[in-house]
Amino acid sequence: MAENEQRLLMLIDDEPAQSRLISALASREGWRTLVVRDSETAIATLGTREGMQLGAIILDQWVPGDDACSLIAELKSRRPALPILMLTTSASPLLAVEAMRAGATDYLVKPVAPDRLMQALRSATTREAPKDELQPLTEKMSASLDFEGMIGNNPHFRAGLAKAAKAARGHGSVLIEGESGTGKETVLRAMHAASPRAKLPFRIISIAGVPANSLESVLFGHEKGAFPGAFDRQIGALQHCDGGTLVLDEIDRMLPEMQDRLAEAIATAQVRPIGARHRFRVDVRLIAASNGRLEDLVSAGAFRADLFKALSTTRITLPPLRERTGDISGLTRYFLHHIGEQPGLRQLGITDGALALLSAYDWPGNVRQLQAVLFRAAVFCDGDALTAADFPQLCELLGQDQQMLTPMQEGVGVMLYTEDGNLRPLEEIEADVIRLAIGHYRGRMTEVARRLGIGRSTLYRKLGDLGIEDSTAA
Repeated sequence: MAENEQRLLMLIDDEPAQSRLISALASREGWRTLVVRDSETAIATLGTREGMQLGAIILDQWVPGDDACSLIAELKSRRPALPILMLTTSASPLLAVEAMRAGATDYLVKPVAPDRLMQALRSATTREAPKDELQPLTEKMSASLDFEGMIGNNPHFRAGLAKAAKAARGHGSVLIEGESGTGKETVLRAMHAASPRAKLPFRIISIAGVPANSLESVLFGHEKGAFPGAFDRQIGALQHCDGGTLVLDEIDRMLPEMQDRLAEAIATAQVRPIGARHRFRVDVRLIAASNGRLEDLVSAGAFRADLFKALSTTRITLPPLRERTGDISGLTRYFLHHIGEQPGLRQLGITDGALALLSAYDWPGNVRQLQAVLFRAAVFCDGDALTAADFPQLCELLGQDQQMLTPMQEGVGVMLYTEDGNLRPLEEIEADVIRLAIGHYRGRMTEVARRLGIGRSTLYRKLGDLGIEDSTAA
């Protein structure tokens, strides 16, 4: 495919301001944007010479309204390989399911951060597995705010949770480090829910999601007339969260001049809005999150040492998913349960072959990516359980040989489904459970019977009926 075919974007949008913003953002990534204002023009454009060069489509749901899914299906029927991203103000899982089944590649809830929009566009037009697909939707699904309810037995992960649970009861600052998607937001929300400030103001500011020239005003506020466009007085996040908790996500993206202002505010416990002659004393608990090691930025001179020290009274590191592959089975079943509760979806199992495939991938987008990939697979699954075939992108990335991997036994135990997604006969499952119990309890049949909740004589009868050799019995 030629370069100009990959870099022509059609934006279906009737809002001039949003169209200008998206066009400007896309141009930074090398895209030329063709803006159309209605569905009829969009369909007609596909048949033009320029339309044949399209590399992607972004559709604002507001344009076709309730007919958005019909428009997506029509566009897909004419150009099946063309990625389509839908912008919407609705966080409805049912709408997301309908849009994806109609052919949408991704689903973005407005307001969408510029970085998120560009990441979605990059993911949709490259062959690599998307890291953040469906991120806004999957993050809105209910998640446990209880530390003990969080899924994972990895020692480093559990150590991080234990540290967070202890720190939650205090008032000191906390720094949570870990790659994107490792669960930093889930942990910090659990900390807030368990803290003495749980019922007080709480706000999350994404440093990367706020334009650099607006961040000072967002954090510190401004007085009316402080700068061109300051038509009203604005209270900053630090003052708004007085008595409560302020989360600064992606703190590693903060520019030096803002680091100076924040360091001063922490040292003095006071904030001064832009254009103000006076300061306000504040009591704010700060939780900072970083995708990389902040200490490395300090060593490189890119982050203030005193600010790092002030933010890291407690320092927590969450391991990437590739270092906790033993947790993938539990996480997968946990996510599938919650996905199955969403409107338009249903409860699904997963075969051991599919779990082996998921465990073989290194998950650059970590837990968030796993959740999004499972959601997409569940939307299109026709059977009762996900199989390796429901993850074609992973099969392609890992190669056909990976599909023949021996199913991982850690956290799996007994297969409930055949590779075609159908349930195994109850007799076979029962026989496997008994074999597993005999091996687990090293042939101590009295203990096996007790743990299975049956009498010893019943156990021996089942051994005979199921044709299980009692060679391990003591």
